[in-house]
Order: sequence, then C-alpha cells, then structure tokens
Amino acid sequence: MVTGLLNFTGSTVVITGAASGIGAAAAELFVLAGAEVHAVDVAPVTASVAVAAAYRCDLGDEASIGDLVDQLPGVVDALVNCAGVPNGGRFSPGEVIAINWLGLRELTETVLPLIPDGGSVVHVGSTAGRGWAANSEPLAELTALDSFADGVAWVGANAGVCGDGYAFSKQAVQYYTMWRSAQTLEAGVRMNSICPGVTNTALVEDFRRGVGDAVLDRATALAGRMAEPAEMAPALLFLADEASSSYINGVSLNVDRGTGAAHLLGTF
Repeated sequence: MVTGLLNFTGSTVVITGAASGIGAAAAELFVLAGAEVHAVDVAPVTASVAVAAAYRCDLGDEASIGDLVDQLPGVVDALVNCAGVPNGGRFSPGEVIAINWLGLRELTETVLPLIPDGGSVVHVGSTAGRGWAANSEPLAELTALDSFADGVAWVGANAGVCGDGYAFSKQAVQYYTMWRSAQTLEAGVRMNSICPGVTNTALVEDFRRGVGDAVLDRATALAGRMAEPAEMAPALLFLADEASSSYINGVSLNVDRGTGAAHLLGTF
C-alpha cells in the first residue's frame, strides 16, 4: 500500500488568486493537507483557514510582482497559479493577457530559482485554450520573448491574433506548460496545468457576455452542471504533490466532465 500521498506537511506553497474561486478553494485544501500557504491576490484575502501570510499583488504589473517575490520565503516547494481575469468587457484584451499570461510567466520565472528538487508549478489554464495548436507559431514567438515589457509590446502589435485576450492567454498557458516543463525538469521541478470547464465562480456572468449564452449553456448541459471551485482544487493538489504525480510533467489536465472530449470528437 502506498502511503504519504497528498501530504504537504512541512511544505511551503504559494497560491495566487487566493481571495476567491478556485484559488480560495485551493488555499483551503492545501492548508488542510498540512501546507504553509502564502496566499496572493489583488483583492484582500480573507481565507476560511489559517494561511501563513497574505500578500497583495497585481499580476498585470511587473513592479508589483517584483515586490511580492521580495517578500516570499527563500524556499517555495510549490507555486500554484490560480489568478486570472475573464473576457466579457470588464478588462481590455491587453489587460487580460497581461494578468493571465505575462504576469503568470513573470512570477513563475522569478520564483523558479526558489523551488527545490522535487518541487512543482501548477497553473490554472482553461478549456478555452484547447485551440493552442492553431496558434503555435505566434505562441512560440511570444513565449520566446525575454521580458514582461517585450510581451506587452508584442500583444499591442498583434491584436488580430490576441482577439479578446482570454482564449489566447489560456492557449499561452498550455503552450508554456509544455515548452517550459522539459527545462524545469532538469532542476527536478515539474510543471503542469489544469484546464477547468465551466465553473461556478463570480466570473461566470463575464464569460457569458464574452462567449455568449449558447456556448456556456451547451458546455454546462454536456457536463450535466457547472463545476464548483472545490472540485478543481484536488486536481491542483494532486499535480503539485511529488509523491502522487512524480511522473507527470508538461500536462494540461482537462477537469471538465467530458466537454473537452466532445470537442475533440466534434460532438460538442
């Protein structure tokens, strides 16, 4: 019998987007699993469990990310990137990509030197990023850029490819997960993502405005219902845990009750 799975006792875990939704659910679950959780959000974190510390950070602002990293512990066993914003009009395409992708990458790359052998990075992507292969060339070009500022300039010059920002940002998360995971593994750090289906968070109405009622209603009907944030958190815990998923790397795991399969088979 295998023991010691999903046990984060003695581990330091940084979770972004921890004020609400999937990030808040993840913070609660990691604390229950024994982790020392450092919770990050642009909004105040009022966790229902005892996190070790809470930090304000705007992932759309490079300087804010630098300030955050200066405050984090010197060793981070797992980084769980849950922060993100929707399409639907409240945020411009540039803001969506800056937060969902450029900030995610900036934070990840800055924290990676703090993650020891056996550590992990897990991102929250989206099933909206399933079309990444059709944009593989621009995604490779964007991913190869060295700085946050270069990324902002690229996004400004490629509005046609970026669209409303959301799907492209989540395609970038999937691409980055695959591309970077082969390199981080050399240091013993695994990188994976989850791709949630329609999830019952405060952002649902934004997505409804962004993609339309028909798309959201069809996905919800195929799955039988919307997911709850607490149903996403266990997948994050599993992928972050070296004991449970040591041979899983570079994977974007659909957590969508089969809607991704329906897309692949053309039955959506």
